Amino acid sequence: MKAFKDLIPHRYPFLFVDRVLEQSEHKIKAERIVRADEFYFKGHYPGNPILPGVLLCESIFQAGAILMSSFADLPTGGVPVVTRADKIKFKKMVRPGDVLTILVEFTERMGPAYCFNGKTLVGGKVSSSCEFMCALVSEG
Repeated sequence: MKAFKDLIPHRYPFLFVDRVLEQSEHKIKAERIVRADEFYFKGHYPGNPILPGVLLCESIFQAGAILMSSFADLPTGGVPVVTRADKIKFKKMVRPGDVLTILVEFTERMGPAYCFNGKTLVGGKVSSSCEFMCALVSEG
């Protein structure tokens, strides 16, 4: 199996998955360690750093792209792009030092779009959740 970094176009400083823990045909479990030296903490609540909610969503989207890359019916070429995000909820603040568990499940295919449910957890408690769709777009 390819390393997950070979499956998605994201790179530091905009890579929000550190490793894939488990993966099956329709589910993925990944992890990210939230580091205190991340660039966004300098301006996102200085003195009281909180991981921006949009980056929690991005970690879910990236794990979904890794999962999507393993689908047998995926057309060749192109990059996965989020086309819709719904029912986004933020339930628990995520702070430097937290270990973020990222869970994504494929739910259905609708034409060229792939639908997913995702959530992040810290210490076994949900910190965020969303539903989203991805499609492949041409590179360039």
